Amino acid sequence: MHCRRCGNPLAKPGDYCLTCNTANCDAVVAVFESDRATLTFLDEDDIVGETTVTTIPETDDDTRVVQLRNFAGLVADEIRRKRPETVYAAGERAPLRETRAQLHYEFYRVTETDPVQAVLDRRGERALEVVDIPPAEKLGGSHTTLIGGRKGRRAIGVVAGHPHVKKVIPGPIDASGTGSRTGLRAKVTRADTNGNVRLLLRDGSSVQENRIVTTAMDRETGERVRDDLNDALREDGLQDE
Repeated sequence: MHCRRCGNPLAKPGDYCLTCNTANCDAVVAVFESDRATLTFLDEDDIVGETTVTTIPETDDDTRVVQLRNFAGLVADEIRRKRPETVYAAGERAPLRETRAQLHYEFYRVTETDPVQAVLDRRGERALEVVDIPPAEKLGGSHTTLIGGRKGRRAIGVVAGHPHVKKVIPGPIDASGTGSRTGLRAKVTRADTNGNVRLLLRDGSSVQENRIVTTAMDRETGERVRDDLNDALREDGLQDE
């Protein structure tokens, strides 16, 4: 493949051209499996290339952490070569989250059976704004107490760390419930018409409803953010399977 602007040959299809500083790929679709990630490179409505990054999954906890980090690093390197505007991701959650943590591009989850076609179908939609500030700076409101202790703070941190969350506003604690189950559970509720959601924290008989302001523009895009947040909470052991 050659650069669309200066015509110089590219090492890999869709690579960013360092000769004339031109992007030849505006989106990457990454589909993760436990032992591989398939990356498809898009330029508007055209598929300009595809590559597969493989790994050998580890079963030991310690070596698995290193293997996952290295696997995500290889995927992230391939994506950086393209300098895309947006990354769409689907599949296995653990390598997906680790890859997202290593990148600074707009990262958007897709859940359809055919992720590449789903992305092509929605290319005309307005992309969600990315909020690139530390999670702690997203906390606001007059209520500062969180239920659940360390786990409650961790749940808020998971949500606040999402790139499409603008603000987290903790709500008052209602301790008038009758629940007897111990241990914190967290769940993100359905999006409203503006795309915002709420994080429900439950710990025994106590319940706290926290408002989450997102960059979604309507209920449909808010539901995508909601699904992503619930996935992240589930992976962190803060939600029932």
